[in-house]
Amino acid sequence: MSKPTDLVQGTLDLLILKTLALEPMHGWGIAQRIRQVSKEVLQVNQGALYPALHRLEQSGWIRAKWGESDNHRRAKFYALTAAGRRYLEREEISWKRLSTAIGLVLEYE
Repeated sequence: MSKPTDLVQGTLDLLILKTLALEPMHGWGIAQRIRQVSKEVLQVNQGALYPALHRLEQSGWIRAKWGESDNHRRAKFYALTAAGRRYLEREEISWKRLSTAIGLVLEYE
């Protein structure tokens, strides 16, 4: 099996927001969901995840509140805000446009 791919700079925020669009989650859950949905290709290390969560919270795109995790530990749960949902919609469109353009370049012969 190949080594998990490092995330391209600038995509982590998008992946976090997309993950939180489904339901509020704690940090470890976000990282695991991204890993699972990407079929083990993408992995988010905590050194990148928590600064990104803080940045997204400071931008007003997510909010955090303390709660209890499934294993009865205190954890900070993150949820998407209305502003975050609008930002996510714009970024998804931009990302799809960019990835399509990159695909065209890679297929060019």
